[in-house]
Amino acid sequence: MSLVNDLKNRANACELCGGNDQLSAYIVSPKTDELAENAVLVCNECNEQIQGNQPMNSARWRCLNDSIWSEHSAVKVLSYRLLQKIKDEGWPIDLLDMMYLTDEEMTWAKSGAEDGKVVHIDSNGAELATGDTVVLIKDLNVKGSSLVAKRGVAVRNIRLDPDNAEYIEGKVEGQNIVILTKYVKKS
Repeated sequence: MSLVNDLKNRANACELCGGNDQLSAYIVSPKTDELAENAVLVCNECNEQIQGNQPMNSARWRCLNDSIWSEHSAVKVLSYRLLQKIKDEGWPIDLLDMMYLTDEEMTWAKSGAEDGKVVHIDSNGAELATGDTVVLIKDLNVKGSSLVAKRGVAVRNIRLDPDNAEYIEGKVEGQNIVILTKYVKKS
């Protein structure tokens, strides 16, 4: 019996949103074994956003209100990771506060997030890489300086903070500054 069939026996719809469009198995990293306890049955649209092929649509993920209570660890772990990605929206923090994960599930959730690497995402949901050029979408006061980085300024050859997905570094008017990823868009 295939993994997808095993998951369909467990749930006959997407275990995150309840959709039925092109259901497939998503193995929650760092697990690699194709076992039902390591996987979640997801619809095409959820899978596209999880894989990063589409920008994260935080309104879509309000469905996680139900999936955080799943009896299956893989569903809870994936729900936790998705809520972490969009927690800047505000409402996901409430769900994260309500959510219960065992110590083992929490270790799984934190250890495999994005396969152990920190992923930097701009304000439009595009993944950033070292050396990219970004444009500021807001005037930013630079702490410890009288410099105001103006909206529309291009910051070339950015560097990524390896420990924090919200921080990038770049030069604005010859000064190295740290910028929050939510204030930039990739160009």
